[in-house]
Order: sequence, then structure tokens, then C-alpha cells
Amino acid sequence: MITIHDVTKKFSDFKAVDHIDLTIPDGEIIGFIGPNGAGKTTTIKMMTGILDIDEGSIELNGIDISKHPIEAKKQFGFVSDDPDVFLRLKGIEYLNFMADIYGVEGQDRKERINYLVKEFEMEKALNDKIISYSHGMRQKIVVMGVLICNPRIWILDEPMTGLDPKSSYKLKQMMKEHANKGNTVFFSTHVLEVAEKLCDKVAIINHGKILYFGTLEDLKSQYGDNDSLEEIFMKVTSDE
Repeated sequence: MITIHDVTKKFSDFKAVDHIDLTIPDGEIIGFIGPNGAGKTTTIKMMTGILDIDEGSIELNGIDISKHPIEAKKQFGFVSDDPDVFLRLKGIEYLNFMADIYGVEGQDRKERINYLVKEFEMEKALNDKIISYSHGMRQKIVVMGVLICNPRIWILDEPMTGLDPKSSYKLKQMMKEHANKGNTVFFSTHVLEVAEKLCDKVAIINHGKILYFGTLEDLKSQYGDNDSLEEIFMKVTSDE
């Protein structure tokens, strides 16, 4: 579970995130959607401890990210919107590095690496340096680095960007399986069709404020049962 309480983030006089409240439950996939510059990535960076929180608090499985950052970070895996990390490492070195950080040892490590490498079709690239990878392959290795650790909470910022259709499908199936086991999946996306088909609930943010949080069924009942999420999204953000 993720609990965001009255959280604000300012950059000089600009409020990127403005007193938001969200409770992200276990066992669900939550889509975080909004226009460019709406506050999605800023919120995610506060959730993961990359940015300090100016006001309010964020708890991950009951652990305050500001007060107990190390313990809180053990609760989640994070896929950034920028996969250009540890470019001098080989793919297999990166996976082992992530496994070391999260204490994945022995047979568990071997089985998880073998499973993910096969699922994402990365066998031939594991011994190459990440700097030689295409954008899509870099995205795959970063996603694999999170999944190998099997954290209870997944926080994913535009995780499908750059993935080929097969890998995108695999990741979506894994997200469903993870939530079905009682875990938490929170991800941002610009692809509203993905949110519509995948999410149990959506949170819509614009100008740093949460405009809606709930099920798609309730959202459609408010704005038009026959409209697509894309059409409803335009209505919500235009009304705001």
C-alpha cells in the first residue's frame, strides 16, 4: 500500500504538486495519467525518495519515505522514465548488481534471471554493455532489474516506452499477476488505451492537483458511459 497525504512540492514559486492525497491499495493496478507537466513524474520522484517532500508525507507499506528512507526503499522497485543508467555495465552485471542490492541470493537469483531473460528475449545481449543497447533493450534491462528483486510495490514511470509489442504484452501480464498476488502496481502512462484495458483504478492529475481517483466505471458514469477514456480525459482536464 502507498499512502500519500497532503503532499506538496514547489520549485521556487511554482507548485508542481499541490496538496495531493492518494491511497494506493494492495492487489490493484493503478494508472497515473495527466498531461505533460501535470506533476506525474514529480510525484513519483517523491514517492521513491529522489525528491524531498516540501509538505505532507508518503508511506510505503506503512514506512515513511522521509523518516526511514532505506527501509522504505526496500518495499518497492522503480522503473524510471529514463533507462540510460549504468551504461558501462554488461546486462548480466546490472542484473547481478540489482540482485545484490535487494539480497536475492543463490538459486532464487539464477531462476529469476533465467526466467526474465527468456521472457524478454535478452539471451544474446546479456554479455554486451548496456551502452551498446537500443533504447528498447535498455528499457527491458531496467525492467528486468526491478522484477528480479520481486518487491511488493512496483512504481513504474512510463514503463512501456520503447518496448516492442511482445515485451509490452509480457510486462502487462506480469503486472496483472503481481497485483493478483495482493501486491501494489502504480504506473504512469501517456497511452490511455493501456490504462483503460489494464487498470483497476486511475488517478488523473493536472496542474499538480488530483482531479479524479477511482474506477473507470465510476468515471464513465460521471462523464459519459459511451465515451472512451481518451474522450473522458479531455473532458476532465478541460473542465479543470
